[in-house]
Amino acid sequence: MLTLQTIKADPQYVIRRLAVKGFDGEKIINDILAIDAERRRLQQKCDSDAAELKKLAASIGALMKEGKKEEAERAKERVAEIKESTRLLQDDLEKSEVEMRDLLLTVPNLPCEAVPEGKTAEDNIVEKTGGPMPQLPADALPHWELAKKYNLIDFELGVKVTGAGFPFYIGRGARLQRALIQFFLDSGWKAGYTEVEPPFVVNSASGYGTGQLPDKEGQMYHVTADDLYLIPTAEVPVTNIYRDVIIPVDELPKKNCAYSPCWRREAGSYGKDVRGLNRLHQFDKVEIVRIEKPEDSYAALEEMKDHVQSLLDNLGLPWRILRLCGGDMSFTSAITFDFEVWSAAQQRWLEVSSVSNFETYQANRLKCRYRDIDKKIKLCHTLNGSALALPRIVAALLENNQTPDGIIIPECLRKYTGFDIID
Repeated sequence: MLTLQTIKADPQYVIRRLAVKGFDGEKIINDILAIDAERRRLQQKCDSDAAELKKLAASIGALMKEGKKEEAERAKERVAEIKESTRLLQDDLEKSEVEMRDLLLTVPNLPCEAVPEGKTAEDNIVEKTGGPMPQLPADALPHWELAKKYNLIDFELGVKVTGAGFPFYIGRGARLQRALIQFFLDSGWKAGYTEVEPPFVVNSASGYGTGQLPDKEGQMYHVTADDLYLIPTAEVPVTNIYRDVIIPVDELPKKNCAYSPCWRREAGSYGKDVRGLNRLHQFDKVEIVRIEKPEDSYAALEEMKDHVQSLLDNLGLPWRILRLCGGDMSFTSAITFDFEVWSAAQQRWLEVSSVSNFETYQANRLKCRYRDIDKKIKLCHTLNGSALALPRIVAALLENNQTPDGIIIPECLRKYTGFDIID
């Protein structure tokens, strides 16, 4: 969440930047400032009363020694009054703290200055394109038909066993999944990311730390008996490694990669755009996460983008990078770049990665800090990105690489699959 210091430093700037995300922040920012003013008034009164109590406590003994019992009794009565007043003040102070926190939780992160204005995905900016565009015949098949033809993915069996959006990967389809995961993890390792295998469920404190709670609980699967959540991405458990941690500055940056299955309810999703692998409730993904000093985070963001681009180049897929406009960004992000691949049979772009810098927004919720060389404790910047999400990568690989003889496997995957064509 935003720090109070950020809001107080320039409230009008905060309101203007929030407007880039389509968020009308004037009232809530003014409410936060009013609560802060009242909180400071209460704290000053508490401090003043504490000083008076200390003075009175010192005087009572002296008055008793001097035989001034009536004055001493009046002082004791005053002590009792102050203690009761202080108790009520402390209650009001605690209430104002809770009210302040609850309001801050409803304010999105500020988009950085590089974020373009805009309301929808139509306003996103195409920054860069690459990769060979496939030339397929008019009768090219979409991936769901290819999956059925070559017995790679069974969507109907998934419906039977669980429900829509939970497919079975069969035979070479399962092996292709595993090959992609291993290729992405190995590539992350070579790029200097430490691999971790995290839990696939998290507690509510972890969801709060990375911003899924209280904003997105309706999109997560909730294990109610234990109050745990199935993760929507490995970002959640991996970033929470650093919750309530003060990192020595010489240990930064922290670079982690992790494979996990991901679960998303995707409530309200239906229609042709969610057919096949286009949108699932459970899918596999490799995530990269970085914890950085603020002055290094935007260079790190570029490194992450280059890493994702290299994966797509190795897979031989046509890709483009979008810089998201304010209206299409997530609640927690300061800037996001989406990577899309071209699905030749569907004739559409499919999102396969988001790479984001959250600046101090997550770190403030997480209390993820570092001790600088001057010994001061400062908030880190957190970043993450998909490297990569599998379903739409598989969809594009199947469609773009189909030939009369079968589906060609990219060379970078062949040592993992053990075959170079699906026929």
